[in-house]
Amino acid sequence: MPDYKLVTNPGSAIGEAVGASMEKALEILLVSVADEHGCHYLTSGIRKTKAGQKVKKLLMSDNYGNEYDIDGVLANEAMQPIIIFESKYIRYKKHNRDKGSWICNAHSAVRRRYHSIRSSIAILAGNWSGSSQAMMQSNDINLFLIPFEHICKILEGLNIDFNWEEKNQQKATDAWHNFNQLTDEQKKIIGIKMIETIKDNLIPLIEKILDDSIDREVEKVLVELISNLGEVKVYEFESVDEALNFLTQDNLTELFLTTDSFSLFDPPPEFNDV
Repeated sequence: MPDYKLVTNPGSAIGEAVGASMEKALEILLVSVADEHGCHYLTSGIRKTKAGQKVKKLLMSDNYGNEYDIDGVLANEAMQPIIIFESKYIRYKKHNRDKGSWICNAHSAVRRRYHSIRSSIAILAGNWSGSSQAMMQSNDINLFLIPFEHICKILEGLNIDFNWEEKNQQKATDAWHNFNQLTDEQKKIIGIKMIETIKDNLIPLIEKILDDSIDREVEKVLVELISNLGEVKVYEFESVDEALNFLTQDNLTELFLTTDSFSLFDPPPEFNDV
């Protein structure tokens, strides 16, 4: 009989185990896709420490030297990153904003330094609110969702009741006990079945992103104006000519007048929760 691992928080422990199974299944899938296209899929660093050891974490930095622990990256033969990946499992929506905000901040900062990156992809398992999804999509992150109900159904087939209320410690303990009775192969199958719901859409997107036959064009131009008082205004244009016409105006400083700025009385944007 498999060994039972004693933990102080069985609910958190089984959640981490489910997330780890998903990440391993994703890694196997993405390594295969990368190999087919002459690329590399990495989940750890290729640089070495001062002691000569390989860096375990995949740390990518921004233009200011801040480092971010990225889950995975698909790189070309020259080890230039093309796609960065995050995979997160969350049981309770109350953690959405923290996790989602981190992904937005980390990916945006990293993409400013590594100009070869074409896309960001996040695989989100569990319960994710509509507002959190919208926040990430507004930062040009492609989302793939694995619903909590689907995970529960997979585990139910393995005699594990995964659908309990937050404070129901007994059900969490029972679930962790039953999880420990699974073989290593059964634990692997959890992750494999989780990503089955997304891989038919994920793989074509990756192949499209890697397609070098597409001619490059300027899709849009962003102009960020910063005044000496610290005010910031961002303008978006569909062409370089439109941006140049805008920048040649004589009254750019007048654009910082605060009359058209939102006030604290204005409500936030609304999103349909899922």
